[in-house]
Amino acid sequence: MIMAFNARPVAQAGRVVETDRSGLEILDREECLRLLATATLGRVGITIGALPVVVPMDFRLVGDEVVLRVGVGTKVDAALHDAVVAFEADDVEPLGRGGWSVSLTGFAREVTDPDEVDRLKRAGIARWVEWGPDRYIALSTDLMTGRRMPSVSGPSGTSGT
Repeated sequence: MIMAFNARPVAQAGRVVETDRSGLEILDREECLRLLATATLGRVGITIGALPVVVPMDFRLVGDEVVLRVGVGTKVDAALHDAVVAFEADDVEPLGRGGWSVSLTGFAREVTDPDEVDRLKRAGIARWVEWGPDRYIALSTDLMTGRRMPSVSGPSGTSGT
């Protein structure tokens, strides 16, 4: 996991957490993976036509890889073929403004082993457009960072400001 500059320990609810210079909690690898396992929508950063593009994608965390299901022959399919990509997923509390964000930079590999493909089919990964055959793309999570911002809600769930 990549650590932020100026990380500092802060006591919070009886435990010590690392925070970045903005006061956001720096999440360790285990917490990043736990949070990714609770989400199903993220954004993948790819290159299409030599330009950066961010595409919303359904995904599942399977083991320690982020797995995407894409249509064969699409621009996204082509851009993900053996590429280094960025990926981000988050969850934000609309009223309290707290939440978390996990980002990774990883290598995209096509899953071709028939047993692994069958296992991923059972994982129920959705696709934005259900048309044509599928490909499963697994993203490594070796370079991953996460941050959490505490909610600013008061006891009644309204903003404390």
